[in-house]
This record gives sequence, structure tokens and C-alpha cells, in this order.
Amino acid sequence: MTRSHRLQDLMQVMRRHRGTVAGAVLARETGVSLRTLRRDIATLQTMGADIAGEAGVGYLLKPGYTLPPLTFTEEELQALVAGAQWVSRHTDEGLARAVQNALAKIDAVLTPDLRRTLDDNALYISRHQDHAGVVLGRLRRAVREQRKVRVSLLDDAEPRAALVIWPVMLGFVDSRWSVAAWCETSGAFRVLRVDRIATLAFLDECYPGHRRQLVKQWRADVNNPCRQRDCG
Repeated sequence: MTRSHRLQDLMQVMRRHRGTVAGAVLARETGVSLRTLRRDIATLQTMGADIAGEAGVGYLLKPGYTLPPLTFTEEELQALVAGAQWVSRHTDEGLARAVQNALAKIDAVLTPDLRRTLDDNALYISRHQDHAGVVLGRLRRAVREQRKVRVSLLDDAEPRAALVIWPVMLGFVDSRWSVAAWCETSGAFRVLRVDRIATLAFLDECYPGHRRQLVKQWRADVNNPCRQRDCG
């Protein structure tokens, strides 16, 4: 590994931890000795990185600094291709278009050799057969905007009574998309299968509070087996 790649990896590890992290942890995760780590930290500081801390205390990378752009490794490019294929074939049209745009931007800055790696078809992700892409795109918008929505669910191919829900998180489990939501109609958290949503309509009102706090409440609810309920 070149020194420039090693410095980039160190930056990524520090960003991933977000808070103060011990030098021994950084050295282990970047595969270098403590002595080399300290030299690398000093190098980053001379390059302008705002890193607080010292040996024996720990280090904290403050936001706002990035290294000059570096090239990708072949493994990193294959990971990006696999992720892009998955997004293109398992999500809605909006996300599929966004990931293809992102790959095009990456392609524009690659060397010819690495561009061939990006175009390589050594990896294949099968297409998901769930035809809920339109609903999924609208649910993503509802989560992003904290919008209340009215949905009706299919039961034996017939729509059931409508529910008013507050979508807080989307998940892909057992090859199916689901939405976690507070169900205003029943006064409980629910996990609904997206492919069972027959109709979806945005309401004028946004739901109160902060979505992230509702996610924490939902996770606490999931971990309490006495309160688990599902209407999807």
C-alpha cells in the first residue's frame, strides 16, 4: 500500500469513529505500528487536517478537511459496482437513476485501466421480482419529508380499510421491502410489507417530532416482545 493510500485509509477510519479514538485502535484498523501511526497523524496535521489529541490520550478528527482525491483500488470499484447493481435492481426508479449518475461521475475521473474494472461484468446481482417500486419511491419521500400518508393494504387480493401511518424507516429483509411506521389508526408501531400496500396518498399534515427519535422508539418497541404487533 502506498503512503497516500495509507493516509486516506487513516482518514476514513477516523471519520468512521466520529469521536475520540485510541491510537492503538487506529493502528490495528489501519494495519500499522503505533510509531507509524504517530508519524501519519503528524503528516496529516501538517497537511491541514484538524486532528486533536496526542499519544496516550487518543485522537479526534474534526470535520471539514479532506485529502486531495485519490484513485480507487480494484476491490473498492468492484464493491461500488456490486452496490450499484443492487440499488438499480432492488429499489425504485429514482434511486436507480441516482446510483447510475454517481457511477458516471466516478467513471469520469478514473484512469483507463481502472475504468475497465468499473465496466467489468465479473459480478452479477439478480433482479428483484417485487413490483412495488412506485410505492417504494413515494414512501422514501414520505420518510424524508416526515409526511403522514394514508394506505390501504391487500388482504387476499382485496384492499382492507385504510390506515394513517407515519413512515420512519424502510428495510429490506428476506428479499422484501418493508416500512416501519407509527400507525395513527391503531396507536402502535407497525411493520408493513411494501408489496401489500394497495394505495398510498400523501396527507397535508407532517407528523410531529423528529423522525430519528421515532426510530429509537420503534427499535425499543421491537425489542419488547410483549409489544410487538404487525398489520402487514
